[in-house]
Amino acid sequence: MSDNFTPGAGAPSEAPRDYTEELVAAGIPSEMHGWLSAHGPGSLVVKLGIRFTEMSAERLVATMPVEGNQQVAGILHGGAHLVLAETLGSFGAAIHGGPGRQALGIELNATHHRAVASGLVTGTATAIHLGGTLVTHEIVMTDEQGRRLSTARMTNMLRDAR
Repeated sequence: MSDNFTPGAGAPSEAPRDYTEELVAAGIPSEMHGWLSAHGPGSLVVKLGIRFTEMSAERLVATMPVEGNQQVAGILHGGAHLVLAETLGSFGAAIHGGPGRQALGIELNATHHRAVASGLVTGTATAIHLGGTLVTHEIVMTDEQGRRLSTARMTNMLRDAR
């Protein structure tokens, strides 16, 4: 499958791509590079400028610029909130699942509380449930003043990787 943006994505005749630069730019700890080396942090993470600052199954934090991610009214697109939320929830579930397990998002919901037109948004995911089959995180997006912009909840199913 090709995404039209990531050079080499889906092109079977090309050599495997080295995603180290993208992983470093996204703030992914080096101990996770081997796990993500075949896919990188994800082309949408790169396009939206998401940068991780803290990563564990229990708590993940990442930032995303408003600039470049606005909707037509000049405010952060609601879908960008959800991409940040799903990115944090999915990574948290995958970290909890560990090697040989795969996290699959099965539910995502959000409430938008406040708009933002500039600066950086911070998403903080906190584990609500870390089970053997289901993992749930609450993800809160805030602006640079610490005001809550949106609240999301994501549930992932864990299964053995295929």
